[in-house]
Amino acid sequence: DVQLQAFGGGLVQAGGSLRLSCAASGFSFDDYAIGWFRQAPEKEREGVSCFSRADGSVWDADSVKGRFTASRDYTKNTVYLQMNNLKPEDTAVYYCAAFRNQDWGCVTDTIDYWGKGTQVTVSS
Repeated sequence: DVQLQAFGGGLVQAGGSLRLSCAASGFSFDDYAIGWFRQAPEKEREGVSCFSRADGSVWDADSVKGRFTASRDYTKNTVYLQMNNLKPEDTAVYYCAAFRNQDWGCVTDTIDYWGKGTQVTVSS
């Protein structure tokens, strides 16, 4: 069975940092693009940082560039999202996801697997 489990969320003050982790099982990073998405209250889900399936490069949304860093550990089948200088507008439920059909970045017509989300709340 494919499983994605995100954890590491919490409550942090503006300017603080959090590190999210997503442990993947049941599939290989070579077969899927993988990335981080988030959904804030009353907003559409959006891509945050995604790895290219083709070359492993990372695409970051403009809103997080310079503040968030995605990385992955093949030996642990785990991806990470280091979030620095957090802002109240980063408050959302964060999800990791895996998808085969990657147009570019986090753009795809189908997410094959969603992990259970983890709440990030940034207070002002």
